[in-house]
Amino acid sequence: MSSQIAAQAARRRTFAVISHPDAGKSTITEALALHGQAIASAGAVHGKGDRKGVVSDWMSMEQDRGISITSAALQFEYRDCVVNLLDTPGHADFSEDTYRVLTAVDAAVMLLDAAKGLEPQTLKLFEVCRARRIPVITFINKWDRPAKDALDILEEIEERIGIKPTPVTWPVGVGGEFHGVIERMAIDGTQAGGMVRYERAPGGQHLAHTEVLTADEAAERFGEDYSRAVEESELLGEVDADFDPKTFEAGHTTPTLFGAALVHFGVGQLLDLLIDIAPSPFAREDTAGSPRELESGFSGFVFKSQANMNASHRDQLAFIRVCSGRFERGMQVTQAQGKRTMSTKYAQTMFGASRDTVEEAWPGDIVGLVNASGLSVGDTIYEGRAVEFPPLPAFAPEHFGALQMHDTSKAKRFRRGIAQLDAEGVVQVLYSDRRGEATPVLAAVGPLQFEVTIARLSAEFDVPATIDHLPYKLARVTDAEGAKRLLTAPGVEVFRRPRDGAHLVALPNKYRIATIANDYPGIVLEPLLAGGQA
Repeated sequence: MSSQIAAQAARRRTFAVISHPDAGKSTITEALALHGQAIASAGAVHGKGDRKGVVSDWMSMEQDRGISITSAALQFEYRDCVVNLLDTPGHADFSEDTYRVLTAVDAAVMLLDAAKGLEPQTLKLFEVCRARRIPVITFINKWDRPAKDALDILEEIEERIGIKPTPVTWPVGVGGEFHGVIERMAIDGTQAGGMVRYERAPGGQHLAHTEVLTADEAAERFGEDYSRAVEESELLGEVDADFDPKTFEAGHTTPTLFGAALVHFGVGQLLDLLIDIAPSPFAREDTAGSPRELESGFSGFVFKSQANMNASHRDQLAFIRVCSGRFERGMQVTQAQGKRTMSTKYAQTMFGASRDTVEEAWPGDIVGLVNASGLSVGDTIYEGRAVEFPPLPAFAPEHFGALQMHDTSKAKRFRRGIAQLDAEGVVQVLYSDRRGEATPVLAAVGPLQFEVTIARLSAEFDVPATIDHLPYKLARVTDAEGAKRLLTAPGVEVFRRPRDGAHLVALPNKYRIATIANDYPGIVLEPLLAGGQA
């Protein structure tokens, strides 16, 4: 069995796509699925008026607004490998969801808009990858439109995030006049040479036509554009910007490709590169820092919880990253946090909102457990030798709002909906003695999380509600004694967080922290670090 587990794990490639909003993340997710022959045509379309066919954006609010609000999992086979692709929200307001997804992957694709280069949210997400030692492949998207100079983009990446781009392909033609790419380097380190010419497929929903040209053919057909591309490619070789697997795995370099996901230029090369160089699953460390070997008994952790994904599945799905061993549907597993035994009879694999029953899974795979009551985000499950993986972070909230329901006759449904969204991590739900149980306070990284909460309460639970924004901008953790002392303190509010029993103090600004510390000597006020536990 151990040799089978190792062989199956070696076939897995589990990665996430990260980017700033509007860089084309959901589009490239669709294009990768199309190249993997997992879908017949891409759902991404010109503009954002119609996203009903986009596999990874299944939520109605995502389709209406043209943005990714929640992460999605897609699994398909390509070549001799199993690809587990996780699409993530690009908007900063949903950073917590993206961070959780990055705990469940072995590699990441950093997507850049060719006209904008590095943007703030991309920088933040890359820092998460660096902290978690996740190797990153860069795809410079939208090269079929006006863009920055290619060499300038590489320089910006190296200067701003301290990682050296090593282009595997190089564009022939400036942004907006994209003919194709020079294949600079084969994965084995040999010079690839030649050019791949792209021709857009009618409608943009199917694979682009490609043609491989020799150097002489490319020079004859594309003249000055090809000559310039060759000169720049040779210059990159002189400055030691060629692909090196060791520096990539160490996180010092990022293999880089150029393309246009909307018209499927360069996406097939990206998928091939992921198969060739992205790491397969490895032994993950438990809370004590000891690795759980792949060949050990089954183990995994919950990195996401999602309910009501579509009208046909009004249930809750716990997304499990398989870390070791073989998962078999129906097996009895133990929840590390409560030592409770549970069955896995209802296990599914996901493709966006679509699901299929899964009989077995291996390290690197994502499994959905249906209605696994009692499982929370960050929980570990295992069979055999006990293990517990490190908890997932709760981000420091920066926005607070009191949630008001409109129809008190729906109070029971309201409480159920709030509990569900809290369990999923859509928002943090807090309660205070000042407002009572009927008026929970939502704490969020960004205000869009409030809009998602209101929309889902209405659509999924038929409970109209509104948010009254509160004047608090940050929070601190205190203890039970501190919570009691600060109950009547002016300008602050004390909350309890049911999910973990923590006491939080909400404050309007950092200066109020200093006055509280002065007025209440010995008071406990610990920070909630972004990306860290309370």
